[in-house]
Amino acid sequence: MSSRKIRLLTFSTLYPSSVRPGHGIFVETRLRELLSSGKVEVRVVAPVPWFFSTDPRYGDYARMASTPRRETYNGIDVLHPRYLLPPKVGMTLAPLSMAWGAASALRQLIAEGYEFDAIDAHYYYPDGVAAALLARHFNKPFTVTARGTDLNLIPQYTLPRWMMQWAASRAAASVGVCSALVDVLRAWKIPQDRLHVMRNGVDLLRFRPLRQEAARSELGLTGSPLLLSVGYLIQRKGHHVAIDALSQLLPSHPQARLIIVGDGEERDSLLQLCKRLGVENRVTFTGALPNVELFRWYSAADVLILASSREGWANVLLESMACGTPVVAARIWGTPEVVAQAVAGRLVDQREGGAFAQAISALLASYPDRAQVRSYAENFSWQSTTDAQLAMFQKIAVQSKEVLHA
Repeated sequence: MSSRKIRLLTFSTLYPSSVRPGHGIFVETRLRELLSSGKVEVRVVAPVPWFFSTDPRYGDYARMASTPRRETYNGIDVLHPRYLLPPKVGMTLAPLSMAWGAASALRQLIAEGYEFDAIDAHYYYPDGVAAALLARHFNKPFTVTARGTDLNLIPQYTLPRWMMQWAASRAAASVGVCSALVDVLRAWKIPQDRLHVMRNGVDLLRFRPLRQEAARSELGLTGSPLLLSVGYLIQRKGHHVAIDALSQLLPSHPQARLIIVGDGEERDSLLQLCKRLGVENRVTFTGALPNVELFRWYSAADVLILASSREGWANVLLESMACGTPVVAARIWGTPEVVAQAVAGRLVDQREGGAFAQAISALLASYPDRAQVRSYAENFSWQSTTDAQLAMFQKIAVQSKEVLHA
């Protein structure tokens, strides 16, 4: 095993493509950092739900249908097999359907000579359960990384929880991006030696500070303070809380502005909320932006707001800090592990506008040096996570080889 690189098969529906470049970018980033070690090879199998039409009128479904069956994406070989996701029963049947649809892609890779050592799955349900089924069929060890909603929401459903517990009991290793997620797995009686916390890092080259005045001038932004909220426009991301916080902040900070970066199903309702609260002229919606452009917006802002109801490890927090901008975030799951010092920002116990407005005011009254915020973020490079992954996969590969020769 030491004479060649470890061969991994990364398996996840949360992986970007040429059609959806912003989808699951956090999985690609961790993989890209692992590949930079020069000690692994990888192929990616990223299943896509089958849909009958690529007509643009079908929106996201059409974009998924447009995904190529195979592509080289950012230098990595990625296969996109289809699987059926029927309405109403889709949640329950998804792991089996996904495994069934992806099996041919794994056979194809093996036929091409890519005999992988382990399946590296991301997101426990349905992806992790499907990976467990595939690993059993192909007689391979597998790992699963939990990332948030998969363990802090889906286990509320009895059958999915049972399937996840079954998969976790068979996994060579289970990884959580924060300690709070690993605590869920520990409560399922998964042996401690198969549990790992591997936090997400931040790309310190991509997310770098610009001079705030220059960034604002380039983007045509004004406001004091200038607030930023980044993420899909869905209810759980809490943009409505950020808008409410702005409205309550305006009496004491009449020049305050809020920039909302992202797109999604809640756009119209958020626009209506702005009108109801009388802040429509103080809020700007940019729509979705490429990840590589976000450093300009972070650099321009005074404060990043993250009012999510559920997050495993929110990448936007570290991205903002890496650009020198402190954060105000809801105290949930892994967020206290990210915002662990006052220089990073403030945590809020109540997910409502008034509490966020108070926390923003407190942060502004004792505003940290932006260079120190950047220094704090530099403690979250990817190197420790990459080292931990290599140690984990090397151990699994050796164990697998010993089993084969037993």
